[in-house]
Amino acid sequence: MSDSELMKNESLSLCTDFTLVAFSSLGELQPVLFFVFLVIYLFTVGGNLLIICVIWATPSLHTPMYFFLVNLSFLEMCYISSVVPQMLVHLLVQPKTITVRRCAAQMYVFTILGLTECCLLAAMAYDRFVAISYPLHYTLRMGPSVCLKLAGASWVAGTVVESIQTTWIFTLPFCGAGKIQHFFCDIMPVVKLACVDTSQNEIVLFVVSLIFIMSPCVFILGSYVRIILTILRMPSAAGRHKAFSTCSSHILVVSLFYGTALFTYLQPKSSHTPDTDKATALMYTVVTPALNPVIYTLRNKEVKEAFRKVMQRKLLRQMD
Repeated sequence: MSDSELMKNESLSLCTDFTLVAFSSLGELQPVLFFVFLVIYLFTVGGNLLIICVIWATPSLHTPMYFFLVNLSFLEMCYISSVVPQMLVHLLVQPKTITVRRCAAQMYVFTILGLTECCLLAAMAYDRFVAISYPLHYTLRMGPSVCLKLAGASWVAGTVVESIQTTWIFTLPFCGAGKIQHFFCDIMPVVKLACVDTSQNEIVLFVVSLIFIMSPCVFILGSYVRIILTILRMPSAAGRHKAFSTCSSHILVVSLFYGTALFTYLQPKSSHTPDTDKATALMYTVVTPALNPVIYTLRNKEVKEAFRKVMQRKLLRQMD
């Protein structure tokens, strides 16, 4: 920061609180939105928790693919819980303030979980690649230790990278009214509040996003190119259909997650508007986590069958 910037900022009071104003103009619609988002939140948490319980209670699903699905379901519950509960409170109260420390804590959790999901989706793509391309060596290549290492590496990468990035963001001075044109502490709306030139910060943030969001994405695309080539070489149509069906749920989840993530975090600051930021943020913080349980149950025969058997056992116990 230059001396002139320092002198200028000394006359400005630094923010100790931010105000999230995304829904402030909606007035009487806020209680309606509260009910809608509450239902979606409960459905998301309940659906992902159900998937975890069904897989845990079904020994036949104790495979690498469902191990990663349990990790994804747990991550999605944490992901939506890092944003929606506070959003629900702010839909009912005035003023819609959040301290800078709480804002930083929310950004830490949200960004760590977001990057971890990027890496976990890449690990799931690798699992599908090995299962389809090397079926005879699948149990050897995807043993319990390998699965644990892949999942652990995803969490470590997300935690380390995003902790450094978020810490760096909150070394910036924030001053003025402190109004965030958003419903949670997302990266770019918070950076816009800095009372210094953030152009260099934005370049670094863009490069970090490019590397650590695009690297898993490129790995996923490469895995599916190899998977498609393997499927096309299969002699029977039934075999090709079965192989592709094991990947369809993952492809849908990746498309939803990366579609919004790339649109949001790989744009320059000048391209961001409050309306587009809010719309895309609702997609990746609320809609996508809510759709994942639907995708992995309605499109997965093994999970549906396991759920049916679990419910039958529960009914039999109640009858006894």
